[in-house]
Amino acid sequence: MNKFTIIALAMLLSISCNSNQNHRDHSSHVDSISLNDGHKWQVNAEMKPFLESGAQLVKDYISKESNAFKELAQDLKAQNDSLISSCTMKGESHEELHKWLHPHLELVKELSRASSVDEADEIVARLEGSYHTYQMFFE
Repeated sequence: MNKFTIIALAMLLSISCNSNQNHRDHSSHVDSISLNDGHKWQVNAEMKPFLESGAQLVKDYISKESNAFKELAQDLKAQNDSLISSCTMKGESHEELHKWLHPHLELVKELSRASSVDEADEIVARLEGSYHTYQMFFE
């Protein structure tokens, strides 16, 4: 089992074992995202490559057990900048995407400020979860 899997499992256990307040704080952005009458929201085609590329960057970082978290943060920021500049979405789907995007952008900022590999690994596990959340609500 690699270190990211262990960290992700530990985080899930700690989230489930912490107080209700901490659980609400952690899940509030996920709870606020809704499906489109039971279906995933459509994301415009121009944005999808940047979302997919960002998710792949995180997946590759984890699978290679990399320690180059500052580089990952820069690469993710570049993907997010391109994602934002390619956005032509409007309406409710756009609003729902922002409920996911704002916390995700904050995670990337946290990663860029991480001061140790251990701290970065925890943030990377949360980024992996963020991309999983995206896949639950958007296509």
